[in-house]
Amino acid sequence: MIRKLVTGDCIKGVTMDEEEFRKFLKRGGKSHNTLTKYVTCVKEFEHYLEQHKGNPLNEAHPEDLENFVSLIEKEPKSSAKTHLLGIAYYYKHVANEEMHHTAQILRDQRIKRTPFALKDFQGINPEYVEKLASSGIRNINQMLDAGKTHKDRQEFSQKTGIPLVSILEFVKLSDLARIPGVKSIRARLYHDAGIDTVEKIAELTPEELQLQVTDYIERTGFNGTATLPAEAQYTVKKAKELPKIVEY
Repeated sequence: MIRKLVTGDCIKGVTMDEEEFRKFLKRGGKSHNTLTKYVTCVKEFEHYLEQHKGNPLNEAHPEDLENFVSLIEKEPKSSAKTHLLGIAYYYKHVANEEMHHTAQILRDQRIKRTPFALKDFQGINPEYVEKLASSGIRNINQMLDAGKTHKDRQEFSQKTGIPLVSILEFVKLSDLARIPGVKSIRARLYHDAGIDTVEKIAELTPEELQLQVTDYIERTGFNGTATLPAEAQYTVKKAKELPKIVEY
């Protein structure tokens, strides 16, 4: 494991300001043992970069972190969740948004979560959320099952009294939320920017996704940040990998 490679003085050319990072973690309420664990995880990533890339922490790329995680998880039953959390905190501390976001996304993939709740989407009609809940539809998985086809959506609209256009909106938001890292605000942003299905995102290049989102935010004043380069690359990649489950 990586942990076995990192002991005491074996790390040369350390670029992390450990004292400042510890202060940052302490201000966030982390215990001494927890912050020491996170510092060690960052050192292990730093050592990996030195051994395999010859780069310091501030020159790491998302693919470097992905490769580091893959190496850790070659060990049976090993998970990089703790490493990714520590590394995410570090890059938040040094204001590296690209690497911070990458670490968060990779960690989210490794955490089993309950399906995203429809009520947590931004900009939805709460009255319709209540009507859906009364019909047993509370999360994205249930919404996708209920609205896979145009016929399904028509029948469900008639059953609930929710307009067909709103049923379609819930289905599209739920479809987008299958992409890791795309939930409340991001799903709404992509939906309203016209990139409202997984298939549409998969057809774009990362640069096109960034451009379309940035243009929409500038035109409308949408309350959200534009998609970062690494985020766009990851989002398009995952969209291409997801199977088509909804008929539009």
